[in-house]
Amino acid sequence: MVWQQVYDPFNNMVVSTLLAAIPVVVMLVALGFMHIKAHIAAGLGLVAAVAVAILAYGMPAEMAGKAAMYGGLTGLLPIGWIVLNIIFLQQMAEQNGSFKVLQDSLSGITDDRRLQLLLIAFCFGAFFEGAAGFGTPVAVTAGILIGLGFSPLAASGLSLIANTAPVAFGALGTPVITLAKVHGYDLMEVTAMIGRQLPFFSLLVPFWLIWAFAGRKAMMEIWPAILVTGLSFAIPQFLVSNYIGPELVDIIAAIVSMTSLILFLRVWQPKTIWTSTSLKGHETDGGEAKPALPVTHYTRAELVRAWTPWAILSVFVFIWGLPPVKAYFNSIWAPAFPIEGLHNLIEKMPPVVPNPTKEGAVYTLGLLSATGTGIFVSAIVGALVMKYKPTEIVRAYARTFWLVRYSLLTIVLMLGLGTLTRFSGTDTTLGLAFANTGVFYPFFGTLMGWIGVAMTGSDTASNVLFGGMQKVAAEQLGLSANLMGAANSSGGVMGKMIDAQSIVVASTATRWFNHEGDILRYVFFHSIALACLVGLYVTLQAYVWPFHLMVVG
Repeated sequence: MVWQQVYDPFNNMVVSTLLAAIPVVVMLVALGFMHIKAHIAAGLGLVAAVAVAILAYGMPAEMAGKAAMYGGLTGLLPIGWIVLNIIFLQQMAEQNGSFKVLQDSLSGITDDRRLQLLLIAFCFGAFFEGAAGFGTPVAVTAGILIGLGFSPLAASGLSLIANTAPVAFGALGTPVITLAKVHGYDLMEVTAMIGRQLPFFSLLVPFWLIWAFAGRKAMMEIWPAILVTGLSFAIPQFLVSNYIGPELVDIIAAIVSMTSLILFLRVWQPKTIWTSTSLKGHETDGGEAKPALPVTHYTRAELVRAWTPWAILSVFVFIWGLPPVKAYFNSIWAPAFPIEGLHNLIEKMPPVVPNPTKEGAVYTLGLLSATGTGIFVSAIVGALVMKYKPTEIVRAYARTFWLVRYSLLTIVLMLGLGTLTRFSGTDTTLGLAFANTGVFYPFFGTLMGWIGVAMTGSDTASNVLFGGMQKVAAEQLGLSANLMGAANSSGGVMGKMIDAQSIVVASTATRWFNHEGDILRYVFFHSIALACLVGLYVTLQAYVWPFHLMVVG
């Protein structure tokens, strides 16, 4: 029996919207204000989502349960699989001392914590976002920052803020490619449009990052380095997206930015070296920052050994992300399991889609092609390079699994919640509420992308969820469909720092368990403020000369 989604079950959009928001509100309030542990807060949100879907939206109970289960499986693979294996590599690097060598070598480039933050959280993180996405950059950069002595709140929150500018083109262009493929956008045109929105924020975010860490005065002390970092990222981002395509935007921009900053620091250093590792104004929050240990100078051979596991990781992640490699692995083994009782039994309805469209629910066990598998293989190779014995590797993996067990459970519950809201149509109700804002739609349509990523944890998922609605609404209002499709992706990047799975990844990487609410409260202002700025910029592009000249299509 096919069940058709209903987006206004009470024939009152205000009431329907308030009901649709209940699961997200329950989860956020429990996590951010009631200080409930993340896996319990996620469970409460999921229970609320099930209740709203069945009682308010009329979704069959069996379908609701299977949608949540389908999302939970997605949470384990690929998201949980990435988190488990990146922490596994980090654990082994810490145990044999090579992580300390890596930290000291980064400190050798500069002792200034602000500049280390630019190099690691922004540049290095952008590379991993472009190569892998799905939580990898936050896991890597937060782990390195906590090892350098940054407080847990600083390492977690700042890694999340930094991981914004590259998200729209993350994982080799997957979010944009998916947007174009699923909803019929011209790939190059919508890629170019995103490339005319995000470079401004790629320039802004490094300034914002240092201001959030150290304050305005300390930010101005290193403005030349911040400008070099932002410009050397923004310019390649614009050029590659407008003239080449979405696949390599982040990787090229990150490499150019990292190289430019390192070369610049050879000829310029700030007059005052910033040594604090806590957030300004939060010196007693986030636990005690580790004292900065005296930096030891190492031989070239020692540095090579310390960096080798991370170089191996970069190579494997990049190779695993290449579409031909993924296709090859999937051709070997990638069994697909249609979820019986859910697959093709739910129909999306107008105005979200032009005609009733069945929702597929096929879980593909793409274990070989998963990014987490590339990380796992690189971790094993790295462990052998670090001269671990096979038995030691097995014991380290078991310890890592036990360490992150609650984080994995949280991710499963969060993805169950996000998937259920998609299949029940409650997230679409929230989107339609924004779509009814008329002339203000460019602003609120951008915030729709922000909500999509905040709820699903993925710019790709947000584009799948709202990309079609953006196109329909834009055409009805006489706006460029490419403008609003791009705005969904560009606005969505600012929701990445508050999505539950990213926060869980950050708390796990910094070993700051059960403090997800503290992280959420810290990053929420930055997320909504930056999302509103993107919305204002898109509004200028929609209506105001000369910004309107940038609109494609």
